[in-house]
Formats: sequence, C-alpha cells, structure tokens
Amino acid sequence: MLKSMTGFGTAEQLIAVGTEGGSFEIKVNIKSVNSRYSDFFIKIPGRHYAFLEERVRSFMTKYISRGKVEVFITIDQKEEDTKEVIINKQLAQSYITAFASLEELGVVNDVRASTLTRFSDIFKTEYAKIDEDAMFSMVSTVLGEACENFNTMRQSEGERMLTDIESRLANILAELVFVEERSPQTAREYADKLRERLNQTLEAVGITADEGRILTEVAIFSDKTAVAEETVRLRSHISEFEKTLQSSNPIGKKLDFIVQEMNREVNTIGSKANDLEISKRVVEMKSEIEKIREQIQNIE
Repeated sequence: MLKSMTGFGTAEQLIAVGTEGGSFEIKVNIKSVNSRYSDFFIKIPGRHYAFLEERVRSFMTKYISRGKVEVFITIDQKEEDTKEVIINKQLAQSYITAFASLEELGVVNDVRASTLTRFSDIFKTEYAKIDEDAMFSMVSTVLGEACENFNTMRQSEGERMLTDIESRLANILAELVFVEERSPQTAREYADKLRERLNQTLEAVGITADEGRILTEVAIFSDKTAVAEETVRLRSHISEFEKTLQSSNPIGKKLDFIVQEMNREVNTIGSKANDLEISKRVVEMKSEIEKIREQIQNIE
C-alpha cells in the first residue's frame, strides 16, 4: 500500500491504574513531512518522563520508516499527586546549629519549623518514583492508536497519489507507442528525401543516382537514429515501476531510482531521434516523468 510521508494522527485516553492509583490522561499527536531519511523529534512532558523517549522512538519505527516526524506526548495524572517533598535533614541541622551559635552574640534563638521553610535549599519537591514499564505500557497504548490513525491518513493520501501516478504512466506509454511506430518511418522518409534531392541534383548533369550508395546512407542514418533498444528498456522500467507500486514495503527510494532510469532512456531517445514529431513526444514524456518524480518525493 502506497503511503505518503506527509500525515497527521492523534489519540487520547484516560487510563485507570489499579483501584487506588488514580488515572492518567494521555494525549499523542503525530505529524510528519517528507525527508530523505528517518528523523524523529519526540516531545516528552518533563524530565521525569525522559526515559520514554527512546522507547517511543523504537516503538514508532514499526509504523514509520522514512520522513521527518514530530511526536508530542502529554501526560496528566488525575486524583493522585505524583510529587513528594524531600527534606535535606543534614542541611537543616546545620542551619539550626548556626542559629544556636548566635546566642553567644546575645541573639535570641527562636528557630521554628516555619523559620526553616524560608530556606529553599532544605526542601525539595520531587516526583515520586515512576514504574517505567507500567508508564510506557500506558503510553504505547495511546501511541499505537495515534500511529494507526496517522497511517490511515497517509494511506488515503497515498491512494490519491497512486491514481495520479498511474494516469501519468499511461500517458507515457501512449507517447511511447507513437515513438515505436514512428521511428521506422523516419528511415523510409529519409531515404525518399535523399533520393529526391540526389535525383534533382544529378539530372542536371545527366547522371543517375547510385541506389547502393543511397541505401548505405539510409543504413547509417537508421543506425544513428534507431531507438528500439531505448524503448524496450523504457517499457521495462515502466513495468518495474508499476510492479513496485503494488509492494507493501516502503518504496520511495526505489521509485526514485527507477524514475531516474526512465528519464535517462527518454533523454537518449530525444538525442537520437532526428524527427520533429518524436521530439514533441519526448517533451511530453519528460514532462510526465518530472511530475511523477515530484510525487514520489513524498512517498515513504
């Protein structure tokens, strides 16, 4: 199935944790644009969830093989607070001792707990320890749904691209049929024109044109302008292109290579064919190939 590298997918769920563990509201947004390589930017909510990044990256490679992908994850815990206060008791004791020493200077030591709260280095708020496996399990559930939605959109866009590409391949084949039929005629027309010019020139001096020499010149012309090999190879490339389009694997890079080969054969046909009508068809084929090339830049 053809997939576009451009897409968007989203999902969110409220997931309960046991009977007393509260619940988590998890949201995932995915968007991507085309890129030659696989490039993930993953936005995780806070350093305490940083362990999720590599797991998320690894998880998404099952769904995405190429493209510049941005993943935004938000996690909101309901009911149960995940933060706890950590007291640096050793530092607090140092403060108390220091205050007590001020009594030697006649200062009343009226230190209370409320006094110590003014010193922010004593109290530190931290997130409670997170069960990393359990958290990733919850996140991956929502992430998987978002990836499915993301791929559905990419496949839908891919179907539209496929329809357009197939129509352009049909146009190229139609032009190619004309070239295959027209090419042999050019040698016959060249022979007739050459014979006519020679006869007109030689009649004035009473000399008859050498038919053998004419045939030799026509043979040389035919050899220089023959495009049968190029048309056969072009048909082969088109057939391989159509076959590749049906693959379920990522095909963007392979299609890009095939298009380059198609363009090479058409260029050769244009340079060899000494004929205005064939040149016109070459221009049309090159135009269609360029439009296909633009399309496949966005294919995974």
